[in-house]
Amino acid sequence: MGVIKQYLAGLTAAFGAFCLGASIGWSGPMEQPVTSGAAYKFATSNDEWSWISSMLNFGAACMCVPVGILIGAFGRRLIMLIITLPYFLGWGCIIGAQKTFMLYIGRFVVGACGGAFCVMAPVYTTEIAEIQFRGVMGCFFQLLIVHGILYGFIVGAYCEPFLVNVLCGILPLVFLVIFFWMPESPVFLVQKGKTEKAEKALKWLRGGDADVSGDMAAMAADSNKEKATFVQALSRKVTWKGLGIAMTLMLLQQFTGINAILFYVNAIFEKAGTGLSPNTCSILVGVVQVFATIVAILLVERAGRKLLLLVSAIIMGVTTLLMGGYFQWLKDENVGWLPILAICLFMVGFSLGFGPVPWVIMAELFAEDVKPVCGAIVGTSSWLFAFAVTKLFPLILEQFGPVVTFWVFTVFSILACLFVAFFVPETKGKTIDEIQGVLGG
Repeated sequence: MGVIKQYLAGLTAAFGAFCLGASIGWSGPMEQPVTSGAAYKFATSNDEWSWISSMLNFGAACMCVPVGILIGAFGRRLIMLIITLPYFLGWGCIIGAQKTFMLYIGRFVVGACGGAFCVMAPVYTTEIAEIQFRGVMGCFFQLLIVHGILYGFIVGAYCEPFLVNVLCGILPLVFLVIFFWMPESPVFLVQKGKTEKAEKALKWLRGGDADVSGDMAAMAADSNKEKATFVQALSRKVTWKGLGIAMTLMLLQQFTGINAILFYVNAIFEKAGTGLSPNTCSILVGVVQVFATIVAILLVERAGRKLLLLVSAIIMGVTTLLMGGYFQWLKDENVGWLPILAICLFMVGFSLGFGPVPWVIMAELFAEDVKPVCGAIVGTSSWLFAFAVTKLFPLILEQFGPVVTFWVFTVFSILACLFVAFFVPETKGKTIDEIQGVLGG
């Protein structure tokens, strides 16, 4: 029974990722209705749409550090419940938008709340899970993000724009209802000296008859450890090296093209002339991403981190090379299936390595006392890189065309291969002390 309750609490916390995924998936099918004026009483330019899309990432970047402070002061559960209010209000701005700036505000707020869940849900899930379940439960967040993206693609394909907004906008309320019944993190309760409440929460999670004295003692010992300050975190050579590796992986994760493809998938397929509707193609991409993510979850503890990253970069490089080649030489050659295959394989490659693995490595590169500070820095940088790619992609596409755009992604995939091969340490099966030794060597 304890296992079921831990999985239940972990999945409900990760439903915030589903909400974020739906917000990401919203962009693809809604681009044409919004820019044409079919969705609202106004139309937007391509530049305005690029701001609407990228505001999600900018909002998320702005929340990584503040939400870490908030959950440390007021608790994981309470802040997750409170954040649903601005999340819902952000969607309210999108639903009732009368001018373009309301879409900017709505997308920024929705992104900020989604970015907050990127910090809160993994922390909560890690703290409620027994050691033997942490690996699987740690993957819930990524798994529900890709399911949320697929949800956004599906409702965007088959519903009117107003209903699409409503069906995405109600998701934070669904989270509020299902997560309301979950306990606070026992780790947070111990940190605040609320040992009786912590024990009660642990017994609920482990099962009523479970002996939780060992867990309580471990949490008490950990809470007494002194955490590093911001200055202390950045004063060590190994910390700087870890930050350099983690932030470069996040840059390569974005500049190999993932968010450009996810946010503009319908526009890409429309330009490609595949013979299928862009919405059908995007749903196919979403389904492939879900299955590829499940495979990645099964492989991440079996294969080495470097191997998965290398395979991922090679697949992404080959597929973006194919996409550029298609637009350069084959668009009029009746091979409309090629871009569909290439984008689907790109999603497989990304999901196998550069999707989940940079986050896994980030969690392994830093000592426990600097992990919160460094995690906030890396998380913020990841969303800022995503913002840059999402904002610039349509402008580069319009200025230079799809050939140059996709081949730029190919170049970054090659750089990713070289960086992983020569600079990224293998962390699989190593303790934190062993990894710190490798970084300091």
